[in-house]
Amino acid sequence: MILLLTAAAIWASVFVAIKYAVPETGPLWLAAIRVTIGAAILAPYAIWRGVVLPRELMVWVLIVAMTLFNIVIPFFLISWAEQTLAAGVTSILMGTGPFAALIGSHFLTHDDKITGPKLVAVLLGFSGIVLVVGLDALGGVAHGNLKAQAAALCGSLSYVVAGLLIRRIDVPPVRLSFIALTIGAIILVAAALAIDGPLTAMPSRSASIALLLMGIFPTGIAYILRFHLIRTVGYSTFAYSINLIPVFGVFLGVILLGEPLHPQVLIALALIVTGLFVARIEPKNRD
Repeated sequence: MILLLTAAAIWASVFVAIKYAVPETGPLWLAAIRVTIGAAILAPYAIWRGVVLPRELMVWVLIVAMTLFNIVIPFFLISWAEQTLAAGVTSILMGTGPFAALIGSHFLTHDDKITGPKLVAVLLGFSGIVLVVGLDALGGVAHGNLKAQAAALCGSLSYVVAGLLIRRIDVPPVRLSFIALTIGAIILVAAALAIDGPLTAMPSRSASIALLLMGIFPTGIAYILRFHLIRTVGYSTFAYSINLIPVFGVFLGVILLGEPLHPQVLIALALIVTGLFVARIEPKNRD
């Protein structure tokens, strides 16, 4: 539970950081720089532990596919979407992931099936999201930038696909994180150079700090947590932590931006945390 809360808090910080950096770098270079920093952060530890590369072709196919769905596609899409989307609207769209994860895990895995507690947990979590963002944000979904909303939604669904692939890759979490981030960095840097060309100016101090923090925490460190949690608790249970992202996002707004803390946020937090506990309840076998 503590690791789930920690991962959600780290990922929530990325939305604030993107707002600082994306106007100066653009979404493609932002994703490329973020992933390159993340790979560099993990490199010393991964090399010290010994980077033993997989030998089977199928493992490499799964790793590359997972990298595309877990890093390349969502990092670009969410950064692109946040050029126009508000944080609350993005939170709603990202909160759709657990529903898809619940269905995907049920049909595509043998040990992560839908149960009554898991279904209740998803409903509690999504109810918390609605409370956090409020009806005004729901109205924003109806009247906002449709392309940006579709991009954020596709980014969320991309993580679901990646989560199902991760469980099929038998590579230790740190090694897998480093390999995936390295592959992702190569793809994104090449794409940024080909499409946007080299960066013509250094980002400002605030944007540079945002990029550095994104690379170290939500990208480098958090991805080790992600791979570890998906394997230990299953993707559908891990996905409930996604529901905590808007809650932590609100608290970060209160701390960093002086935004007011409304009572419904505390109620939402209680709903979501309850859902996380309920998700871990094992149904009794009936003989």
